[in-house]
Amino acid sequence: MILTPTPTFPDSFNMAHYFLDARVEEGRGDHVAVIDDHGQYTYRQVQALANQVGNALAAMGVGVEDRVLIGLSDSVEFAATFFGVLKIGAVVAMVNPELPEGDYPHYLDYTRARALVCDRALADRVRPLLDAAKLLRGVITAGGNWSETVGRASASLTNFPTSQDDPSVWLFTSGSTGKPKGAVHLHRDFAYNTECYAKQVLKMRPEDVTLGVPKLFFGYATGTNLMFPFAVGATTVLFAERATPENLFERSARHGATVLTSVPTMINKMVQTAGGPRSLTPLRVCISAGEALPPELYHRWKESFDVEILDGIGSAELFHIYISNRLGEVRPGSLGRLVPGYEAKIVGADGNVVPDGEVGTLWAKGDSAAVCYWQARDKSKEVFRGEWVVSGDLFRRDGEGFFYYAGRADDMLKVGGIWVSPMEVESCLLRHPHVLETAVIGYEDDDGLVKPLAYVVAKGVAASETLAAEIIEHCKRELAHYKAPRKVQFVEALPRSDRGKILRRELRS
Repeated sequence: MILTPTPTFPDSFNMAHYFLDARVEEGRGDHVAVIDDHGQYTYRQVQALANQVGNALAAMGVGVEDRVLIGLSDSVEFAATFFGVLKIGAVVAMVNPELPEGDYPHYLDYTRARALVCDRALADRVRPLLDAAKLLRGVITAGGNWSETVGRASASLTNFPTSQDDPSVWLFTSGSTGKPKGAVHLHRDFAYNTECYAKQVLKMRPEDVTLGVPKLFFGYATGTNLMFPFAVGATTVLFAERATPENLFERSARHGATVLTSVPTMINKMVQTAGGPRSLTPLRVCISAGEALPPELYHRWKESFDVEILDGIGSAELFHIYISNRLGEVRPGSLGRLVPGYEAKIVGADGNVVPDGEVGTLWAKGDSAAVCYWQARDKSKEVFRGEWVVSGDLFRRDGEGFFYYAGRADDMLKVGGIWVSPMEVESCLLRHPHVLETAVIGYEDDDGLVKPLAYVVAKGVAASETLAAEIIEHCKRELAHYKAPRKVQFVEALPRSDRGKILRRELRS
C-alpha cells in the first residue's frame, strides 16, 4: 500500500489478513515473527497456529461477532489467539491476566464472552466462577488443554469475509472512574493508525525488533509490540514476566532491539539503574505514552543512552497515538505534532476553539476512532461527537503546531484563583536531586482553600522534614510561589494502575 495521510481499505477487509496472512503471501513466511520465553516462531508458524485457534474456537460454537476474552501472558499463544479470533469474524476483548479473580465475573458478563482463552494459572483461579458465566461455551488454557483443543485442530482456515466496518476488538479504557468501558473498534481502525503512525512516524521496517514494557492486553502495546511489527514483517520480543530495567537491558542486548515501547516510570528506572555508560545499541527509538514525559527525564535518558524518545498521546477511543514527536524533531516537554491522517482542536469552556497558547480541552478525529462504548449510551454521546472524540485532557498548542499537555480536567488545581497544572509542578520537583518520583494533587488548608500537595518518593537520602523544606524551597525558586507545594508527603511508592498510570484518585482519597 502506498503511504498516504488518509489511507482507505476495501469493503471486504479482515485485519488478520492485513497484519498476518499478507506477510506470508509477500514471501516473508520464514522470517521470525515472534520470540518469546520458549522459542522463536516464523510468520508461517504463527499463521498456522492462528488458524488452529480459529478452528478450535469455531468447534466450540464461537461464531461471527461473538466476543472472546483473552487473559494470556505475552507469548506466541497470545499472538495466535488474537489473530485466530479475528479470522473467524469474532471479536477480541483483552484483559490483564494478573487481575484479582474477583474482577473476572464483570468482564465475562460485560463482554458476554463465548470463550475464554487464558493462562493455566488464571484458569485455576477463575474456575469456581465460570458456572455463573451462562454464555460461556468453553475455556482454552495455554499450558493446560491447549494441545487437545488447538493442537488437534486443522491448520487450514479461510478467513471469514468481514467488512472493514465490522466490529473487531474492544479496547478497555483505563477506568479512571468506575468500571472500565469497552471502546468498540472496527477492522479498519487498526490498519488506519498503522499506516499513519507506525509507518509514517515510527518508520517501522522489516529489520526492526520490538521490545515492550506494557503488556499486550493494553492497546498501547497491542499496537507497538504486535500489530506494528507484524504490519511490516518485523520481529517482536515477548516475555511473560513484568518488565524491569535489568530484564529490558538483557533482552535488548540479546535480541538487538531497535524499538522500545515504554512509559515514563520505566524510563526513569532505566536511567537510575544505568549508573553510568550503558549501551542500548542498536536501539533507534524509544516510544513513551500513558503519561506526559517530563523534559528533565527526557534529557537524562538522552544523555544516558543517546536514543530519542518520541512522546505522544493516544487513547483507547482512537486506538493509538495520534499526536507525537518525530525522529530528529523532538521538542522536550511537548507531545509533538499531529500524526498524518488526524486532526485536533483545543476547545474552551464556551465551546469555541481557543487561540494558540491558551489551555482548553483536546478534541481529536481520525478514522481509527471507536464507534461507541459498549452499554454506555450517555457516555458515548458525551465523548463521541460526530467525527470528533472529546478527550477530557487539557492541552495548549503553540504557533508551530506543537501540543503541550496541561493535565486532566479533573486534575487541575485552582490556587488563589489561578489554574495550576500538576505536571508543571511535577517537572520542577523531578529536577531536585533527591526526588525519584512524584505526583501533585490539591488539598484544602484550614481556611478551605486549595493548595498543592506533593507526594514524593525520595532518592539517595532518607525522608525528613528538612528534605521536605528543601524541596519546597527548590520549587519556590523555579516556579511562581503560588505553584510551589505547601506540603510534601513522602511515600515508598506511588499507586499505579495495571497500565502504569498514577492513580491520583487514591492519593486524593
